[in-house]
Amino acid sequence: MIRRATIKDLDQLVILFDKYLAFYKKPANIESQKSYLKERIENNEAILFIAFDDDIKDKAIGFALIYPTFSSLLLSKILILNDLYVDISIRKIGIGQKLILETIALAKELNLNLIRLRTAKNNVIAQELYHKMGFIRDEFQYTYDFKIK
Repeated sequence: MIRRATIKDLDQLVILFDKYLAFYKKPANIESQKSYLKERIENNEAILFIAFDDDIKDKAIGFALIYPTFSSLLLSKILILNDLYVDISIRKIGIGQKLILETIALAKELNLNLIRLRTAKNNVIAQELYHKMGFIRDEFQYTYDFKIK
């Protein structure tokens, strides 16, 4: 089952979020992560979908963290599928695909015509899923970050 996450889901979300961040070599900091997720939910700054195991109904197994934003080039609102994670113990049964489908349904509900995401170059498993789902890798633009010190 997949549904929109609420504050009540924070304890389970943060466990998955920490595992997600570990993939990107980020240090564990459960309290900061929990605070971050709580603020996004409480301030309606993000939409979080949470997936639960069909057999163990109260066990969270995945999430999608989505940010509504705007595109000047498209002159419209878009969704950024910023984070997608499925627990490694239960991958390859379609949970990631279901989370993406839920995100697509949200975009349709909001009458938006673009979902954008980015992933690590070495995350080939995720890239395979994104290609399978119809995402097209942008070969035109580069992403640049500027770190404020």
